Amino acid sequence: MLYLAFLRLSVVNILSNFLVPLASVVDTAFLGHWAAVEDLAGVSLATVLFNYLYWTFGFLRMGTTGLTAQAVGQGDDRESQVILVRNGAIALGVGLGLVLLQDPLGWLGFHLLSGSEAVEAAGQAYYRSRAWGAPATLINFVLWGWFLGRAEGRWVLLLSALANGGNGLLDYGFIVVWGWGSGGAGLATALSQYLTLAAGLGLVARHGITWDRALWQRVWDPAAIARTVAFSRDILIRTFALVSVFAIFTNLSAIIGTAQHQGTTLLAANALLLQVVVLSAYLVDGLAFATESLVGQLAGQGRIREMERLLRWAMGWGLGVSATIALGIVIQPRLLSLLTNHPPVLQLAGQTVGWLVPVLVIGSLAYVLDGYWLGLTEGSLLRRSALWASGLGFAPLALVAGLSHSIQILWGALVGFMVVRSLTLGWAVYDRTRSTPLLAITRH
Repeated sequence: MLYLAFLRLSVVNILSNFLVPLASVVDTAFLGHWAAVEDLAGVSLATVLFNYLYWTFGFLRMGTTGLTAQAVGQGDDRESQVILVRNGAIALGVGLGLVLLQDPLGWLGFHLLSGSEAVEAAGQAYYRSRAWGAPATLINFVLWGWFLGRAEGRWVLLLSALANGGNGLLDYGFIVVWGWGSGGAGLATALSQYLTLAAGLGLVARHGITWDRALWQRVWDPAAIARTVAFSRDILIRTFALVSVFAIFTNLSAIIGTAQHQGTTLLAANALLLQVVVLSAYLVDGLAFATESLVGQLAGQGRIREMERLLRWAMGWGLGVSATIALGIVIQPRLLSLLTNHPPVLQLAGQTVGWLVPVLVIGSLAYVLDGYWLGLTEGSLLRRSALWASGLGFAPLALVAGLSHSIQILWGALVGFMVVRSLTLGWAVYDRTRSTPLLAITRH
């Protein structure tokens, strides 16, 4: 029964996760075919900034899922509602703050990133349009996490389909019909998030939350807030480290491209391959999310053996999915032409496409292990792993790549990052299993 539950939830999560990166993929495809290459490269730079602005607050999704799953496992539906309201309020506050600070944050972000004047102009147009969607985007993180924690992946699938369907239609209108370029792509993404938020709140209303005084007392309970802040701090640092790796990777792509007199073309080529990495990550995260949801519920019930068995299933499926994607692109690199029709970009991408195999396959282990520990709300472990991976696995080789202007070494640095992250999280599972796993569960 557990295996069937895992498969059902994984399939729904994979389908919904497949739709999540589709927003940026659709933006890339529309701009890659109907706009100048500067628009494509500019959106790539702006996406780095949004990764910082949004995924740095990924704890809103991750913390909501793990805590909700544990509450459901313990049969405390009221606590799951409290978690939703508390984290939703935090998301609203952070989102409004990002809107108010969009100008200084944008200035700082583009000041640190490298790109030609035309590329930066396109990136800023995308940023200014998409920034207004911050409140909806962050609250959607919480809604997504809450439905995942309750193992209601079908609603996540519905919301993802709505967000991406709306984004695609708006992209067509803003980019193809009206020719708004990167600014139109950003506006399409922002508006689609508000459409998704309205639908998500409607689904939450079906669960019949009672907005009484007792609810608000539990929402603002100091001890609960302190635990939420501690876990959120660890996940924020962890996510900041992970996003920094891909930001530095993108920035070094621009620097190396300039040094090799390939400029925007090399940046755009790496942007295409990173879209494949992101796509694979979201698909494997479907397995990781299922692991996170079920592990959290099993932890709430104290079912340790089932947790270990679940992890093995998830890792096996993750390896299969990632290997299929990587080998498919390597064997048929012409698939990249679905994202752009610029021959120089495709030619450069073909020179490094082989790196997708180790990045995706080894990375799949890290994603699943990440989901396992998120289900147990082990924020401190995830923080340490991310810092080790970025500082020891990625940074040294990235430095060598920047100094030697080698795009091959830069991809090797990304492999090193995935290796160290997988080893640290995997060793923690082994160490915990052979000692006292029950302690790790019951202390939460």
